[in-house]
Amino acid sequence: MGTVTLGVSIAVPEPHGSLLQERRAGFGDLAAYGIPTHVTLLPPTEVDSGALPAVRAHLAAVATAGRPFAMRLSGTGTFRPLSPVVFVQVVEGGSACSWLQERVRDTAGPLARELQFPYHPHVTVAHGIAEEAMDRAYTELSEYTAAWTCASFALYEQGTDAVWRKLNTYAFGGGVAGVPAQGSPVDEHATTL
Repeated sequence: MGTVTLGVSIAVPEPHGSLLQERRAGFGDLAAYGIPTHVTLLPPTEVDSGALPAVRAHLAAVATAGRPFAMRLSGTGTFRPLSPVVFVQVVEGGSACSWLQERVRDTAGPLARELQFPYHPHVTVAHGIAEEAMDRAYTELSEYTAAWTCASFALYEQGTDAVWRKLNTYAFGGGVAGVPAQGSPVDEHATTL
């Protein structure tokens, strides 16, 4: 049957998502256009493709238990020297993100896994690029702010081309909004939950 690489995240809405994606590309991060701007709830995780129905059901249950919350981004931070990442900080909504990611990775669920580093909600704007470009990202976005009400999260699959494509959006309080993956046929399971 094979495996798929999945991720779960909160999308940064427009116009903020595109703006940060453009800035990330402008700093020289070649992965910018293959990764929608987001706050990670589950980092890239390899699962058996046969587990997708269970994953979808699990995420729908997590979303049902969730409620919309305020999200606010402000300023920059970095994980350097531990990890070559510059990010925009989540200054409001972080505790809700932490609550969600714990439930997504629940040990009884199909996405149970340990994290390499302690969970820290953020929006990556530079990763693995030259130090000078990382410094530029840190400085140039230090005044950046954005705010919105987070009402959902999404399941993504990474293609063989390294591009992340949305499979489903899960609205808080219940409900699944199925969306076809970009550039792929409609997933027959996307609207069956």
